[in-house]
Formats: sequence, C-alpha cells, structure tokens
Amino acid sequence: MYHELASPLLIRRLSALLIALLLGAGSLYYVQRVLIPYQKQDAVAHSRPRGILSDLYPRWIGARELILNHRDPYGPEVTREIQTGYYGRPLDPSSPLDPHDQQGFAHPVYVAFLLLPTLGLPFTTAQTIATIVFFLLTVVSIALWVALLHLSAGRSGALLIAILTLTSLPVIQGLKLQQLSLLVAALLAVTAALLAGGRFFAAGVLLALATIKPQLALLPTLWLLLWSFSRWRERQRVVWGFTSALAVLLACSEAVAPGWIPRFASAVAAYRQYAGGHSILDTLLPHPLALILCLAAMAAAATVCARTRTALANSPKFAHSLALVLAVTVLIVPMIAYYNQILLLPAVLLLWSRRHELWRRGLPTQAAYVITAALLFWPFISATSLSLISLAASPVTAQGLWAVPFYTSLYFPVALIGLLLLLPLHPLLPRPAPRIQLSPSRQRGILSSFLEQERQ
Repeated sequence: MYHELASPLLIRRLSALLIALLLGAGSLYYVQRVLIPYQKQDAVAHSRPRGILSDLYPRWIGARELILNHRDPYGPEVTREIQTGYYGRPLDPSSPLDPHDQQGFAHPVYVAFLLLPTLGLPFTTAQTIATIVFFLLTVVSIALWVALLHLSAGRSGALLIAILTLTSLPVIQGLKLQQLSLLVAALLAVTAALLAGGRFFAAGVLLALATIKPQLALLPTLWLLLWSFSRWRERQRVVWGFTSALAVLLACSEAVAPGWIPRFASAVAAYRQYAGGHSILDTLLPHPLALILCLAAMAAAATVCARTRTALANSPKFAHSLALVLAVTVLIVPMIAYYNQILLLPAVLLLWSRRHELWRRGLPTQAAYVITAALLFWPFISATSLSLISLAASPVTAQGLWAVPFYTSLYFPVALIGLLLLLPLHPLLPRPAPRIQLSPSRQRGILSSFLEQERQ
C-alpha cells in the first residue's frame, strides 16, 4: 500500500523538479543568448557606450579611491573615472544618445567598509568574488525564509524553491550586475532569523548594515523598531544593537570622509534626477492616483504592523507583517529595478504555504491567486519560449521579442500585495471534530450492550 501511494507522489515531485530545471535553463539561456546579444546590437546601433557594466564597479572605485587614495568618492573626478570604466568613456552630458545614469557613488560612505577586503585586488577578481558571495548569500536567504515561514516542503520542495529563485530573472540580473540589493536581502533574512532565535542585539547590528541601501532598509527598519518598542523590556536589545552599530558606522565614515553626509545627500538627489525617481506605481498610474495608492499601501502595511507588533518573531503573524513590508518597499521605492524583487521572496513563499486558506475564500480570491501565479511564472515561460525560438528558428526573431518576459514585472508586486492583504493574520486551523454528548442512561445502555456481547 505504501509503495502504491508513494509512487505517484514521487512521480509528481520528480516532474516538478524537471519542469523547474527546464524553466531555469530557459531563463539562463534567454539572458545569455537573447537579451545580452540584443543589448549589444542596440548599443552599437545607437552609439551607446558599453564598458564593465557592473553595479559593483562604481561602489568599488569610490571605496578604493576613498580608502586607499583619500579622494572624495562623491567628487566629479572620481565620477568621471567611474564612467570611464563603467561605460568605456566619460559620458557627454550634451549627447542625447548617452545613458542618463551617471553611475556616481550614491551610497553611504560605510559601504566602503564592506568592500574593504577586495580593494587591493584587480576589479575582475573582486567581481568574481562578489558574484560567488552574493550567490551563496542568496542560497542562505532561501533556506532561512523556508525555515522562518515553517514551510513543510521537504528536501524536494526546498530544492524546487531554490532552483526557481536562483534562475529567476531578478536574481540572474542581480548576480550579473553584482547588485548590492542581493546583499541587503540576505542581511534582512539573517536579521529575521536572528530575531526568531532570540539573538536580538546581533539582529540589530545586521539591520544597521542593511542600511547601505537606505531606500530598501527604511520600511523594514521602521517596522522592526516599532516591534521592538512594543515590548521594550524584552526586545530593547534590537534597538541597542541597531543604534550602536549605526553610530559606529557613521563615526568611522566621518573619520575617513569628514562632512560626507551633505555630499551623500547631494549625490542621492542627483541620482534621483537622472535615474527618473519613479516607483512602480508612478509608472503604472498618473501622479495623483499613484500617490493615493502609495499612501494607501503604506497605511495598509502600517495597520497590519500595528496589529502584529506584539507577535513573537517566530510566529506566522510576524512573518506576514515582514513579508508585507518588504513587498510594499518594492512597490514604492523611487526606482524601478527588477533585481529589487528578490525582496518579494518571503511574500511568495508565505502565499504558497497558505494557498489552501486563500482558495477557501471564494471565487474572487481564487481568481486573484491564479492571476498572481500567472504573473509569477510568465517570465519563466516566456523566456524559455524565446530560448526555444532562438534555438529552433531565428535568433533575430527571439531578440526582437526580448522585452516579453518583463511584461509582468510591474504588475506582479501589486497583485502580490493584494493577496497578502486578503490573507488573514491567523492561519486557519482545521475545525476539531464535534463532540457527541450522550445522556448517562444512554451511556449505561451502550456499556451493558458491550458487556453482553463480550459474555457471548
């Protein structure tokens, strides 16, 4: 009997893993053989410069010039040097064909401390190290979220989640660019794990390190500080860890780059100007409506956080709130960057783990769940389809359709947040079997009948 039941289950698991591997391979092939060749041809056709094209490079050059050569990383000379390496030549502000992104050092000075071990190496070596480290940190993040959300996925389920996450276009893009968003996502995952384990001071320290990208760390920091103040006597070490670590980072930054904060603010303002400064909602909707929905999303997240502020760090309510805060961050951050959607991973896992609850809420919720799942898998399916077209038919045709896998990138976070808000904070537990009440006389009758059968 066991083998009869286990065989179909094993077949389903192997089939799911095989499909995940095929979709992952399709995504990887699409990036290498469809997307990148299109970008190269487009750059040549429009005389756009292409150089190193690593998001780590501007931070690494700025850190190297600050630490080793004592130069201002926010200065125009260092920015010109960054442009020369990143694009292959300095940008011409008067040329409409040149990229708008100036690639300046628009990070807090203390990001240089995290890059310190690589500053004496050639950048190609630092680039390789960063790619490997970010890949491993993403693997650790996946394992931590699976554990924190109490997913009963088993080894095959965890492997399936890892394959789909690591071969998703946001993660591939982040690894290709050596994007610090992957590092911030890992720091937030480890912070959540430390909180669940009761190591509050260490969690606060890592939360401070996550502020190397303040736009991504702001809402999670506000939520975790609210959570800490809600039970101050028990959780105050989170605040002490965060404030002490941030104070050390700011003091050390001031020591190596006196007066850096105003220059950092100017660099951020300039970055927002040439990068557009538009959120997902700004792109999807006209300004008044986008602002209203942005405020509504923040208010909804704040309401959920207020209701769960006393929850334990290893509870479903805490995981729900943190997943929602991270998803709202992706929605409202004033920059559309696909690699930031790695922060949606806990929300995706949470909704998958509680899919049965959502499915029982009726047809509208079922339709919303199916649409969200379709938005999630569209990049995998379309990228794999373009890979097959490139292999079997025409690479030129596939490259002409390069944007198709990104069609759902703006809508997926919106749908995900909508489902999170529909999900109850308390997991629905199966109802206990009803207790049958018997009168004393009926109980004596049943007992007598049982004894009579035993005598016979």
